[in-house]
Amino acid sequence: MKNKTKTASEAGLLIGKLVHVAIPVRWSMVAQQGKGPTEVACTYDIHPRGARLVGSREVKVGDLLLVERGRNKSVCRVVWAGDPNSILRGQFTVQCVDEGKTPWDDELRQAEEQYHPVIEKGALSNRAATQLRRGDENRRRRPRFSVDGKADLSDGRQQLEAEVLQISECGARISARDLLLPGADFRLLLNVFDVSVSLKAQVKYLHQNRIMGVEFQEIRRGDRGLFNYMLGRLVANVPEVEEFIRVDVVTEADTAAAV
Repeated sequence: MKNKTKTASEAGLLIGKLVHVAIPVRWSMVAQQGKGPTEVACTYDIHPRGARLVGSREVKVGDLLLVERGRNKSVCRVVWAGDPNSILRGQFTVQCVDEGKTPWDDELRQAEEQYHPVIEKGALSNRAATQLRRGDENRRRRPRFSVDGKADLSDGRQQLEAEVLQISECGARISARDLLLPGADFRLLLNVFDVSVSLKAQVKYLHQNRIMGVEFQEIRRGDRGLFNYMLGRLVANVPEVEEFIRVDVVTEADTAAAV
């Protein structure tokens, strides 16, 4: 079954904290006859409505699980499962079925969401980028790919849904009905293939009042592996585009001059 990508509003990822922390939990399948055999897993991320777990037993999207930590328990539904033939093997995301306290509420209150620079020494897909460098021109830039993805944006005042048209290690071109102005900082939940990556970004320019050129600034701690997986699949399966289409764009300076 193909995994269903959750929007930010459905998953609550742009509303509450999404924290990278390891917490041991127990879980079991919820069956008509009652609770199944108990398994052990560890959280990878936690948020107010669910968590991403790492375990040894395979689960499927749609499975109902009883997740327990100490005396706290919650019935959860599997909404995403990692590709078993990739670095995401064993990872799966659960969302609590009932509104209320989750087994990791105490840890969530105490922990802080952390972000790190997108481009830093030895980080992200340097190996993948090296594989694609062909000539001096390519050495001066990051590979860019055409994609068919989704994005959820939040600037603290509004939440927007958008389409991802092109992506590189450093930024993306995003189409949306409502646009943020050049210079605007925002939080971005990027949904490409079967993974979601949380980033902080800035709008660099607008094109034809429908496309934003955005630059990635920071990536959430815990999402580098997902971003590497995403870029690795692009390297393997999607033809690289020579460059973003050359267009007349609206910049932050142009916007200020027009006011």
